[in-house]
Amino acid sequence: MRKLLARCAVISFVLTSALAAEPVKLKLAFFSSDRSTSYLAAVKPFVDAVNAEARGQIEIDTYFSGALGKDPAEQPQLVLDGRADIAYVVTGLTRNRFADNAILEMPGLFASMRESVAVLTRLMAANALQGYDDYIVIGAYVSEPETIHSNIPITSLNDLKDKRIRVNNPGEAAALEKLGARPVLLPVNKISEAIGNGSIDGALVNPASVVDYGVKRVATYHYLLGISGAPLMVLMNRTTFNRLPKSAQSIILKYSGAWSAGRFIDTYEAVESSIMGELKSDPNRHVIMPSPSDLDAANAVFATIADDWASKSQRNAELLKTVRAELTKMRSTR
Repeated sequence: MRKLLARCAVISFVLTSALAAEPVKLKLAFFSSDRSTSYLAAVKPFVDAVNAEARGQIEIDTYFSGALGKDPAEQPQLVLDGRADIAYVVTGLTRNRFADNAILEMPGLFASMRESVAVLTRLMAANALQGYDDYIVIGAYVSEPETIHSNIPITSLNDLKDKRIRVNNPGEAAALEKLGARPVLLPVNKISEAIGNGSIDGALVNPASVVDYGVKRVATYHYLLGISGAPLMVLMNRTTFNRLPKSAQSIILKYSGAWSAGRFIDTYEAVESSIMGELKSDPNRHVIMPSPSDLDAANAVFATIADDWASKSQRNAELLKTVRAELTKMRSTR
């Protein structure tokens, strides 16, 4: 009997140890494919790094193509509802939830993705933006300023008059409206179909999205007037994070913030440099840089929009002042 009891105790210990060794599974929602630049830049580096170091503690499984929720605007709520533990989020699609992110969409404010990501990383580290109390911010990014891609000739500001152009956010919409176009707010995954069926004439997108979302197939004119980038986030449910062992939390934080932003920038810059090279070398395409007079006219419009936004509240004015101060410091050290 003693031997039987001892054997049972050993079996129970082994089974308990095996169960204890099972990692906590975390679900990450991603509404596009595993071939998209967004995944390769914003999601994959983080997931691979955490899974490699946290082996036996946590394991992140990525669910592609909207398997946990297809609507890009639904992603933040997926995390709060517990349908996903982590999600890739385009914050411009849920502006009421992340209202402060409007500063990152301000037309003409940032000269490049590298500038905007650096400023956003500093803002997040200082808890300067509202809307994130229920989340752990794993990654905070901004795309390259979006430019105009169309299937009809758009080679100057004059050509924008009455054209229906897809926009990503109200800042872009205000800019295009003042420049004479008719802005249409549309998710990025609907652009190629809309251009193809003639419901829009063109779209504001970054270079990577020209390829990732099929815009390249339906647009042959590329007017490189940079307007604004799209703020992007990888967000985790804060309650879920707090329930994890401290060692697992430390690993997640290790590969968040500045670490994640650096991988995003490096990946996107390499991909977009290659894409722009292909577009410029294709004889069937028209890649147009705005003239100096067009740039002056556009920048005057952009400044008006920023001043108007700042005038709406003291908080807006303070955010704009803070960002401009950060940009001045960054640019002075180059």
